[in-house]
Amino acid sequence: MSHEIVKITVEIFGEKHVVRGDGTASYIQGLAHEIDKKMRLIAQRLPRLSVQQMAILTALNLADELAKLREEQETLMQLLGEKIE
Repeated sequence: MSHEIVKITVEIFGEKHVVRGDGTASYIQGLAHEIDKKMRLIAQRLPRLSVQQMAILTALNLADELAKLREEQETLMQLLGEKIE
């Protein structure tokens, strides 16, 4: 992945956003696509939520996924450390 700052317009939940980030345009577009997909799933399940509420719920879901992956990584690193010793 490139380490240049790129500027790209992405669409998330029907709104266009200009994003600047470290990476390639396709990488940032992929991230935006994942967020859009998660927001649309939440909108299907909870159609009465405001866009802001959906965005917060999406952020909480992503933070939960990240925390679980970090915990899993830590467990794997500990297992690898035990096997090496």
